[in-house]
Amino acid sequence: MAAVTAEDLKLELETFDIGCEEDSVLDRMLEQCMCHRMKGQDIVYEWVAFSTTKGQLKLSLNNLETFEHEVLNKRQKTKGSSKNNKFSTTTRDVHSIQDLIKAEEEEENLLDSYSTPGKGSQKRALTTPEHPKSKRSAARLPSPGLLFSPASFSPCATPSQKYSMRSARGEVVATFGAVQGPRWTGKGQTAVQVELLESWEESLTSSYKYMFQRLRDVRDVLTEKIDLLGEELRSHFNIEEFSPVSLPAQDTVSVLGQVCCDSNGKLNAQSVLLEASQEHGARQVPVDVSELKDYSLFPGQVVVLEGMNTSGSRFVASKLYEGVPLPFTPVHS
Repeated sequence: MAAVTAEDLKLELETFDIGCEEDSVLDRMLEQCMCHRMKGQDIVYEWVAFSTTKGQLKLSLNNLETFEHEVLNKRQKTKGSSKNNKFSTTTRDVHSIQDLIKAEEEEENLLDSYSTPGKGSQKRALTTPEHPKSKRSAARLPSPGLLFSPASFSPCATPSQKYSMRSARGEVVATFGAVQGPRWTGKGQTAVQVELLESWEESLTSSYKYMFQRLRDVRDVLTEKIDLLGEELRSHFNIEEFSPVSLPAQDTVSVLGQVCCDSNGKLNAQSVLLEASQEHGARQVPVDVSELKDYSLFPGQVVVLEGMNTSGSRFVASKLYEGVPLPFTPVHS
């Protein structure tokens, strides 16, 4: 696929009488073409369809962010799901695995009929068992133990009595040490005046559901955290600017983001993802940390990485800027 330029996008937009005088808007649309591997003609078609359904939206940076979130990202997920469905048809079920085991048993029985018996085997009468089983299949079968139940693990056969029916309720069974010093009892005022810690405007005056925040509000808080810590890292390490983590680049660039894990398991060297803020694309890209000499990462950590992303789908890190130490508290003499 030939490289898309800003002039190509401008010509495609003029075909639909869409004017674009801002270079930043064209650069953002060009970046979306490279990140999502689309032609200039295709992304303009997608934008015209999206703008028409939304009531002839104006071509701007904010509308392009909404366009990428609602159209381009879903288009990328649809492609990934079709690939997964293609490979999921090759999985085996329980019946096919049992058929393979039976075929192996028949092959072993056929080989045993042609083998020469060893010494001492003629002392016992050779009889054919009713249900022959091979050693390989016997090793795969579970042990004929008890069923999985609490009775198979409990050494006591009689059930314990209910907790509410226990005797000697409240009795002290054992003590350790002794109470030292006097017992403190309050003898102060009978009425206590309670004052608000915050102002009345910042206090809750109605019912509020805990942890029921909107996803947009959560995203804004995480973006603000990444931008705030990223500015501290940029000024401390004298970094000129940050590049989008998902933008293909042949040169060494510096990227900003927070560390994520590609699954719900523990973070390791093969499951490191870097999630950028809204300003730098807001996408998650796998990170290759094999070239780093030493590192210490945890999910949610805001870091600056230096390296290359030649394909746009995997960032190879060569240097890590972990964090800025907090200043020491001044000691007053």
